[in-house]
Amino acid sequence: MAIPPFHLAVPVDDLEAARAFYGGLMGCPEGRSSDTWIDFNFFGHQFVVHQGTPLGQADTNDVDGKQVPSFHFGAVLDWEDWHALATKLAAAEIEFVIEPGIRFEGEVGEQATMFFLDPAGNAIELKAFKDPSQLFAK
Repeated sequence: MAIPPFHLAVPVDDLEAARAFYGGLMGCPEGRSSDTWIDFNFFGHQFVVHQGTPLGQADTNDVDGKQVPSFHFGAVLDWEDWHALATKLAAAEIEFVIEPGIRFEGEVGEQATMFFLDPAGNAIELKAFKDPSQLFAK
């Protein structure tokens, strides 16, 4: 099933910090940019950071015993790519909101997941499924 790329724009308070984080650390290729925004290829999706006031994190919800930021975005990666990026982020001493691990272990929708914040405080979730058919399983 081919999934069309999404477009998402979020505010950040420091474009250069966002460029270093998304482009440098996460390895997302940079596209077009101006003095007030930057496009990134976020795992095949168009992700834009705009100079502005970050949204911050106020609320969480309990998901499988973890407090998940209610506002977050992310991507579903291949299993091997997820593990490689988790290792890279840990080596860079990223502070995880939720450490890399397996959620819903042994249940429908079992997945690897991790949560962390970008420099502006936007929460990011990256996940992966050993069995990609579980992505929309009930």
